[in-house]
Amino acid sequence: MNNTLINIAEQIDRNAQSTPKGKKGNKAQLIYAFNGTGKTRLSQAFKEFIVSQNKADEEDSSALTRHKILYYNAFTEDLFVWDNDKYQQGEHQLSIQTNSFTDWILKDQGQDQNIVRYFQSYTHQRLLPHFNEDFSAITFSLAGDNEQRMDNIKISKGEESNLIWSIFFTLISLVIAERNIAEESERSTNEFDHLRYIFIDDPVSSLDENHLIQLAVDIAQLITSSKSKIKFIITTHNPLFYNVLYNELKLSNGYILRRLADGYFELEEKKGDSNHSFSYHLYLKQLLQQAIKENKIEKYHFTLLRNLYEKTAGFLGYQQWSELLPDNKQAYLTRIINFTSHSKLSNEMPPEPSEPEKQIVAFLLNHLLKNYNFK
Repeated sequence: MNNTLINIAEQIDRNAQSTPKGKKGNKAQLIYAFNGTGKTRLSQAFKEFIVSQNKADEEDSSALTRHKILYYNAFTEDLFVWDNDKYQQGEHQLSIQTNSFTDWILKDQGQDQNIVRYFQSYTHQRLLPHFNEDFSAITFSLAGDNEQRMDNIKISKGEESNLIWSIFFTLISLVIAERNIAEESERSTNEFDHLRYIFIDDPVSSLDENHLIQLAVDIAQLITSSKSKIKFIITTHNPLFYNVLYNELKLSNGYILRRLADGYFELEEKKGDSNHSFSYHLYLKQLLQQAIKENKIEKYHFTLLRNLYEKTAGFLGYQQWSELLPDNKQAYLTRIINFTSHSKLSNEMPPEPSEPEKQIVAFLLNHLLKNYNFK
């Protein structure tokens, strides 16, 4: 079938509206696609499709878009540009283009400190954004040792992307909190009373595995906390991000977007275990072995290890992944892995595991590979 991206957008909308008899509809649709397939163009096509359904409304197009759908994609970053004039004067300032999106979250809701908190959790605590008085620009400083500080620095492209994502994540967190208030009259704003969709297009391009997993968990917790009828659509090219999000949301199916040779598109539904077909288990095994070999084990490797145990247990037919753990240490090791896998924020736990914890990763990986016929 010759599907355009608008046709795929219609299919996604139908998927969101269809609920099997006796079951609750999924809050989220997760779509995997290789880079260059058309994920960002799909987010634009979906926005256009949603707007086109409401042409009879008297609202202008920009207001209608904001009221029906919020979306994060590559074009979101176009709202932020480095000021070349300031650069010539020796200053590094990231300017914010005038838009209702940032005006509401920064000026009206005063969420700049929450944005800083999210940003630092995805980068590091010493890197600090500074919003100017009218929230039209941002400068950055980096704290050093002995209370020294480097002001007026230019951050990397990856850090810039993380900042923009942090602004959007703060926005949708606030939107979900507002919509969770049942009585419309009790909400602080009615701006999002009719919001139907939140579309997140590939927010992971600049993150390492540690922060990527944290991001997936953060998004999953936000989605599961939503009590409203808002639906989420998430696209990604990253197998690990897809896998963590799929498991955290306990989805029953996912999708793969393909661009065909004739320039048309296909959205293939993948049910159940077929969502594990990207060789995730081998990828996780490789990451863990590399970290052990280089003695670079971090907290997130416990999450990878647990994920590998879960996949192995599911494949072998065990009801609980913990059944694969060594019998004499099962309860203790379960507590350790649970602790390191479910912390909500990176600053709730030490940034580096202790030496005994590092040894646990190596011991448990070796136990799994040795006793459950990995080849």
